[in-house]
Amino acid sequence: MKECSHVFVLPEPEPTALSETCLECVAAGTHPVQLRKCLQCGHIGCCDSSPLRHATGHFKDSGHPIMRTFEPGESWRWCFADTVLV
Repeated sequence: MKECSHVFVLPEPEPTALSETCLECVAAGTHPVQLRKCLQCGHIGCCDSSPLRHATGHFKDSGHPIMRTFEPGESWRWCFADTVLV
């Protein structure tokens, strides 16, 4: 089974969210389907079901591998680098 090697280097405590929505979607005039929070810096981006996939774009631009859902009642985390739930 594949494991994530990045979870052990996440900052403690978890960074504060930098916004309440995907600001790139706001700037582009699109609507995010669901939100994701970068666990390295607190960036909020839209999920891959959104038209512009800003959470994935943030990973590709920054190299920050782990994000978590920023949806109420959800708590799962995803590592883009290892393509695995953590």
